[in-house]
Amino acid sequence: MENEDRTNNLAYAALIVVQICFGTFPVAGKAVLSVIPSVALVGFRVGIAAAILFAFQSFRGRIRLEQTGDYWRMAVFGLLGITLNQLFFVKGLSLTKAVNASLVSVTIPIFTVLAGAILGTETIQKRKAAGILLSAVGVVFLIDPRNASFSAETTIGDLLVVLNSLCYGIYVATSKNVVMRNGAMRSITWIFLFSALVCVPLGAFSLSTIDVAAVTPVTWLLVLHIAIAATAIPYFFNAWALAKVNPSTVAVFVYLQPVIGFLTAVAILGERIGLNFILAAAFIFAGLFLVSRKHLPK
Repeated sequence: MENEDRTNNLAYAALIVVQICFGTFPVAGKAVLSVIPSVALVGFRVGIAAAILFAFQSFRGRIRLEQTGDYWRMAVFGLLGITLNQLFFVKGLSLTKAVNASLVSVTIPIFTVLAGAILGTETIQKRKAAGILLSAVGVVFLIDPRNASFSAETTIGDLLVVLNSLCYGIYVATSKNVVMRNGAMRSITWIFLFSALVCVPLGAFSLSTIDVAAVTPVTWLLVLHIAIAATAIPYFFNAWALAKVNPSTVAVFVYLQPVIGFLTAVAILGERIGLNFILAAAFIFAGLFLVSRKHLPK
């Protein structure tokens, strides 16, 4: 029992690190996106992370997966958890505010639970259904359907971040068994390698549309920070924790992300959190509380 508690505590600590790392991305990413196209940033983010993970795993000497079928599974996880996830999020971030991106991202647990229910690994009770509805209302309120047009300032960006959450939620809900079988580092290495096959060529093409010589050293340092501290490290810790605890627990820790995003956006970007954000957050967090809580008091 003590070993199980210790393992859970280590997993929780790893998930806190994950959210701190991911929480710094909206602000750093927003700064980079003012100079580098979104697809190019994804190419750098995935390519650099894949190279680092592959080098480390090669040093460990364990590259091959346990089952031949795991290669195509890793390719699918790479598509959902990284390729589409990153392209949707980074493009969405370039079209919306950092606080919007941080807040909308907390819908990930909802999509994780829904994916689990469809696959038969989660049971949607009335409490969970009510939570999903509350959170959906919060997201709709944040996007504001009255402004739902292609000319709205942030609507498209917010919707892209929602799609990012959907892809990531499905990835978290479906990857546990494969990650447990192959180990976190080996799994996340292959997931990134498959994703890099798509993201790096797209990123290189996108980068060719700008004057690379005009990009400042500070911007390149931010790109490196994003690739290592906000990508490779949190993805590894997330996969490691996923092998220790259930997917819904992994998803629940995303609740910390908007808090971190709010603090960094206000402190660094000077963004303001208005009443609409507060109300939307109240709906979303109330819904997520109902979705994630296992037992209600008698």
